[in-house]
Amino acid sequence: MTKEEECKMNIFIGGAWPYANGSLHLGHIASLLPGDILARYYRQKGDDVLYVSGSDCNGTPIAIRAKQESVSSKDIADRYHKEFADTFKKLGFSFDYYTRTDTEHHHKIVQQIFLDLLNNGYIYKKEIEQTFCASCNQFLPDRYVEGLCPNCGQSSRGDQCDHCSSILDPIDLLEKKCKLCGDAPSVKSTEHFYFSLHMFQKRLQHFVNQAKINAAWRDNAIQLTERYIKEGLMDRAVSRDIDLGISIPVKGYEKKKIYVWIEAVSGYYSASKLWSIKSGKDDTDFWKKDVSAYYVHGKDNIPFHSIIWPAILMGIQNEALPNHIVSNEYLTLEKKKISTSRNWAVWAPDIVENYHPDSVRYFLTINAPEHRDTDFSWREFIYSHNAELLGGYGNLVNRTLKFINKYYDGKIPQASIEPIIRTKIQNVYKTVGKLIEDSQFKCALEGIFELVRFTNKYFDEQKPWKQVEEDKIGCNHTIYNCCIVIVNLAQLLSPFLPFSSNEVNKMLGRKKCSWKFIDSLPKEIENVKPLFERIEIKKIEEELEKLNNKAK
Repeated sequence: MTKEEECKMNIFIGGAWPYANGSLHLGHIASLLPGDILARYYRQKGDDVLYVSGSDCNGTPIAIRAKQESVSSKDIADRYHKEFADTFKKLGFSFDYYTRTDTEHHHKIVQQIFLDLLNNGYIYKKEIEQTFCASCNQFLPDRYVEGLCPNCGQSSRGDQCDHCSSILDPIDLLEKKCKLCGDAPSVKSTEHFYFSLHMFQKRLQHFVNQAKINAAWRDNAIQLTERYIKEGLMDRAVSRDIDLGISIPVKGYEKKKIYVWIEAVSGYYSASKLWSIKSGKDDTDFWKKDVSAYYVHGKDNIPFHSIIWPAILMGIQNEALPNHIVSNEYLTLEKKKISTSRNWAVWAPDIVENYHPDSVRYFLTINAPEHRDTDFSWREFIYSHNAELLGGYGNLVNRTLKFINKYYDGKIPQASIEPIIRTKIQNVYKTVGKLIEDSQFKCALEGIFELVRFTNKYFDEQKPWKQVEEDKIGCNHTIYNCCIVIVNLAQLLSPFLPFSSNEVNKMLGRKKCSWKFIDSLPKEIENVKPLFERIEIKKIEEELEKLNNKAK
């Protein structure tokens, strides 16, 4: 084994599973994009990466949508799973495996996890009271119950309050009503299986304390998780009386389904197993204690990844706990909260159809809600594209390579690398790599674009358009150094802007990206073309008008 192979790390990256009951909007993309940045970066470093996700095709949201459209739940799940996969592909998401929760494979894995928890003494039966709608003649899944949060008084659904992040029991909601018919539900007794979450209180406290020491979780994940633990972890139901989902693998209880909050997070494990089967590769190393495991999602999913999933892993004696939790705050739209019900959203399929995918990736990274809510505005998006991608990065690449075509007949002049430029690029690799590993993507991208600005300034100060007439050796030196920066920028930016990086690599004759300083160049360049096109400013008003016209 070589020294390089010995230093390889195993990196597991789990992207949250979107519900297949409606299109993805930019808020979803903003929370999931860090997963792809991480995967691309670690692959460039030469580490072993397993990056998985999938569509959540079980549970209440899909059943609700199916009833509204008078179609089957499978119709809804199929439609949006395909749309999700297409959208992620167009945005350059490089999943090793993207699957869905309604596969037979996933069902079997989840049922085995359930049985392992049951056999290990962490699941028990209990008779409880549950909301029941007489008009619909059924027990209501949590998301079928709407009302006011008993903690903050805001409108909420039965499993979690999006305003104060409290995990709720629908029975505790005030002014309850059935989402299907609008009637007030009653409360009836029924028997369910419960997960003994309280048994993991001390272990989870220690787990969170270690996360604080290692500074590997976002602050919102630390604060919210500590709040839950301080309040005392309560046992949670792991079964529900619903039609769509995974059957309880216990005789006499097959009609009950495994609660979506336990089966959805188990999808990370089932997806890795399916990847292993399909690829012929072993996923064992990604489920060991020394793996670096990143979980990427929005802040509304924090407790499921910082408490529920770690407790499940502890309960089945798996030590690959989430040591990196990348939990974004919310993205707003034109200073207002995104609302799917009011159609106040920029839908991902629409924006990838009309704009460069790297423009979307750039804006959602440089403006990422990493530590506070941030806003998407059409004005800022279009100005950002024109000023930074086109006017900064695109301009540097285009004017340098076009200059070579014009004055050097497409052949790169030979010279030496300036020590200050060599050092600057090497430092960017080092600092940006550390920032990516620490989930500080915005600062990482800002650091790379500082190098873009530095090189544009260098180009302007050297004035190669004059040097080519007055000092040819000096001109050779200037253009060579600009090319060295450009070839390294393509590597540095590849995790963030894979499409344009690929174009630069093609022009400079490179076949793949790496994460190390490149100190050599090809003899000539090929097929030079602009990386980006200008977006007309009038598009701002057009998009705003479209947004307002569609909003309800």
